[in-house]
Amino acid sequence: MAKKKRKGNIGNLFNWFSIITLVLFIIIAVFAPLIAPHEPNAQNLLARLKPPIWAEGAEPGYLLGTDNLGRDILSRVIYGTRISILVGLLAVVISGTIGVFIGLLSGYYRIFDGFMMRIADIQLAFPTILLALAIVAVLGGGLGNLIIVLGITGWVEYARVIRSEVLSMKTSDFVVAASTIGASDGRLLFRHILPNILAPIITIATFHVAATIIAESSLSFLGLGVPISIPSWGNMLSEGQLYVSSAWWMSLFPGLMIMFVVLAINILGDYIREGFNPNAK
Repeated sequence: MAKKKRKGNIGNLFNWFSIITLVLFIIIAVFAPLIAPHEPNAQNLLARLKPPIWAEGAEPGYLLGTDNLGRDILSRVIYGTRISILVGLLAVVISGTIGVFIGLLSGYYRIFDGFMMRIADIQLAFPTILLALAIVAVLGGGLGNLIIVLGITGWVEYARVIRSEVLSMKTSDFVVAASTIGASDGRLLFRHILPNILAPIITIATFHVAATIIAESSLSFLGLGVPISIPSWGNMLSEGQLYVSSAWWMSLFPGLMIMFVVLAINILGDYIREGFNPNAK
């Protein structure tokens, strides 16, 4: 019993860590202009490649050092938070909307099911990041294109899970009763079935935000994501790879930000999944 309680306390500690971390990142993203000590693209060639403030040779006023153009790393990391959270949330909204709609129709209408699930199988045959790379290479980079690409390549998981939920729920007593008294298909789907399958949707969306942030950083690192003029964690990693041996701070701090935010989101996702699953308690 004591061992179980100790395990529960550790779990609660990690849950609070994830919540506090995500709240902190959201605050940083919203108030970036007020928090950042410098303009993210302001150059100071006289202070280029300066180490963090605690290292020898640091430049006063640059807490986390500067990059190869003398830009403040701290300010760029702060503004990069905006890009990661924006892309992650908007892409998940797009993919979630598409996937939930297709999943509802596929689970309810068998004639629609076969066609859409074969499309899902075809998309699953390609790794998501490679598919996104191919589409971005054709459409071109840019923040808008990146959000659209990550949105339309992430709908399959939603569709397949929601489809299975609808298949099992459409024969439930309350759905059959509503159909018997004359409820339309639209009312059955969106007023009776959808509210009862929000738990898997929220769980999938939480984990998908973390996956989308990694995908955005990967595409930006390869030069196919956010334009180089916009500070993002992926762009900073791409620029810092040439200076790993001489200016390690250029890659370390954006890499740490990606790690912390993805870790926090995944821990929160586990907590939400356990909360919706009574058998896990």
